[in-house]
Amino acid sequence: MYDLIIVGGGPSGASAGRTAGKRGLLTLLIEKENFPRYKPCGGALSSYGLSCLDFKLPESIIERNIPKVRAYFRDRFVEGMNEDNLAILVSRKVFDNFLLEKARKTGIEVHTGEEVLDLTEKEDCVEVRTTDNTYLGRFVLISEGSGGTLKYKVRPRDKKTEHRLGLVSEIPDDDEVIRNRFPGTIDIHFGVAQGGYGWIFPHAGYYSAGIVGTAQHLEHPKKVLMDFLKENGLSGEFPVHSHIIPKSGIKRKILNSRLLLSGDAAGFVDAFTGEGISYAIRSGQLAAESVADLVMYSLKLSSLKAYESGCRQEFGNYLASSLKLEKIMYRFPETSFKLAVNNREILDKYLDEVVTNRNYKDYVRWLLLNFCLAEPVSRIKSLTLEGNDKD
Repeated sequence: MYDLIIVGGGPSGASAGRTAGKRGLLTLLIEKENFPRYKPCGGALSSYGLSCLDFKLPESIIERNIPKVRAYFRDRFVEGMNEDNLAILVSRKVFDNFLLEKARKTGIEVHTGEEVLDLTEKEDCVEVRTTDNTYLGRFVLISEGSGGTLKYKVRPRDKKTEHRLGLVSEIPDDDEVIRNRFPGTIDIHFGVAQGGYGWIFPHAGYYSAGIVGTAQHLEHPKKVLMDFLKENGLSGEFPVHSHIIPKSGIKRKILNSRLLLSGDAAGFVDAFTGEGISYAIRSGQLAAESVADLVMYSLKLSSLKAYESGCRQEFGNYLASSLKLEKIMYRFPETSFKLAVNNREILDKYLDEVVTNRNYKDYVRWLLLNFCLAEPVSRIKSLTLEGNDKD
């Protein structure tokens, strides 16, 4: 009987495993892939994500430090910069494997190349059936990412409007050429896909480039990506990988009596930028802490709700505000970018308030004042009053 069984060895599962191991829980982590493995992702880790780690990330894992961003809309662009790094770029194959090894070193049991087929909640435990065996755990954390189906043991499926589709490709190039073209900069192209954007990130020896858009509006996603790459001088025959990106700010159930969800499985992804690594790491840690408190202090099952409240206090309000910004920026792309080009403070304030100080709510309020000068107030109100939070 394990105290905690973790399904998934990505950033959320590995972070949960490390926390559980340090707290002394008898823990089993099960991952269907053999690590290191490829993961479709731009590989941008924010300063908040870095701050969540309880160890320093080796320089060998950091491929680029990113202090600048260029935001494009059609033939115009605006550039923003932060004195501190906005993000670092990593290879998810390398980064995820490193996190899993950090978890393993705490003494937890790790099974890779083993897939969980089903979960059955019982009165005093959860039965976990895999391709190799059947295990019993007092609690199970589902950290399988956005593509798995085990999360539906806890919550309903998302509607098509509640997630986006991402496509990514890696294009090799000379490292010096990449450095000259993207000197500490990432490119974001709005207007490429409805409800999203295109992006180019300069990694070590290759570009990571892709698109993300609302799933219901991307009828021919691969064509959209190929057109985007060609327009930016990256045409060629390159492998394309797709993945689902849940929107945050939507109320989702994240726990049963003995099952918990974290990371993408819980829907913890910035609705505007699509960044989810940070929230995967932190939610995994918070889940393991809640289970550890319950096990160590013989608390009631209802005390697991501390995990839910912990996520809400740590980043829930932030992610809810990201959904409001997503509604504004992607429904009014012309107005949004016109304002950003004509008022440099919009991007500068975003980088300062949101990226650095993590104050989405105040930024959204300030931005709405600017929008009211360019759009009918009734249209702006219709966006801000959607959902349960009417502040």
